[in-house]
Amino acid sequence: MTGSWSPEKHGFETLAIHAGQDPDPTTGAVVVPIYQTSTYAQEEVGRHKGYDYSRSGNPTRTALETCLAALERGATGLAFASGLAAEDTLLRTVLKPGSHVVIPHDAYGGTFRLFDKVLTRWGVTYTPAPLGDVDAVRAAMRPETELVWCETPTNPLLGIADIEALAGVAHDGGARLVVDNTFASPYLQLPLTLGADVVVHSTTKYLGGHSDVIGGALVTADPALGEELRFHQNSLGAVPGAFDCWLVLRGIKTLGVRMDRHCDNAERVVELLTRSGSVSEVLYPGLPSHAGHDVAAKQMRSFGGMVSFRLAGGEASALEVCRRTCVFTLGESLGGVESLIEHPGRMTHASTAGSQLEVPADLVRLSVGIESADDLLADLERALA
Repeated sequence: MTGSWSPEKHGFETLAIHAGQDPDPTTGAVVVPIYQTSTYAQEEVGRHKGYDYSRSGNPTRTALETCLAALERGATGLAFASGLAAEDTLLRTVLKPGSHVVIPHDAYGGTFRLFDKVLTRWGVTYTPAPLGDVDAVRAAMRPETELVWCETPTNPLLGIADIEALAGVAHDGGARLVVDNTFASPYLQLPLTLGADVVVHSTTKYLGGHSDVIGGALVTADPALGEELRFHQNSLGAVPGAFDCWLVLRGIKTLGVRMDRHCDNAERVVELLTRSGSVSEVLYPGLPSHAGHDVAAKQMRSFGGMVSFRLAGGEASALEVCRRTCVFTLGESLGGVESLIEHPGRMTHASTAGSQLEVPADLVRLSVGIESADDLLADLERALA
């Protein structure tokens, strides 16, 4: 089958399986082959079949990038060796010494580390702001602000930002809006359709979905910015190998059905946590009491598979709960088919200690997987008892 897999013509699940993934023209293979090669034979000097060296381009990577752009309703998709490699390439492309960025006041620890420990040495400044407060973001803007960096939901406090409103604030100030869409995935949320300029992903997470690959991605609304980023992707060289691209493509095919199960299981976990006397607060945008619930309901298909909660007994209780689970595996990362539990303050967000972005010591973060919900609930009940 051949043809144009445009987002306007096909549903999400169809795009996830077919966009950029026509049967191989040589063999008819239904699944995109793993083009495990570094170089390509050229017909003559300066003439080839579209590929000359796999840092610059690889057919398996092209399939993934085409699919990512279709899923996010973007013009250009670019794949990277990790989520932070994608972020670094974007920031090196659009920032310069003296640039300013507004970041979430509870940003992912790796993103914070990149701004605070790497880019500040290059002359870039940043201001944390609660992205759920549009007035606070507007107040944080400066004449030299180049980017508003958004996570929604945020990691690990699951705050919600109004993407359309933030796009207006950013654009009014002459800046671009970048949205890290890792927690929601394009199945639940489409930031580019709400005015964002660039979407960032750690494809390690929900897109890959099986905890067996490290990867990242950028998707742009503007083709010109996409080509500029493609130049820097090649120049900086932080590209994924063909097998890694193939693994992410394989994961994407089942993203829709997996996300439905992640969300359903998360809702049942939240019900349990809200009834537990050991839990002082549950952070989940699906709760009507959540400050960002109405915005999340407006811009998301469902509320996601990530759940955070705080323990009434403080840090000691949080660490004990993390120690006692069996079905929930103690580990960093998220978005895989298996359920994970972690203590952000000592694990994924340790780099924020002592900063404005330091997370509560009594906080536990769950990545709710797709196991039997009854088994997940029983595991948490034992751990909280």
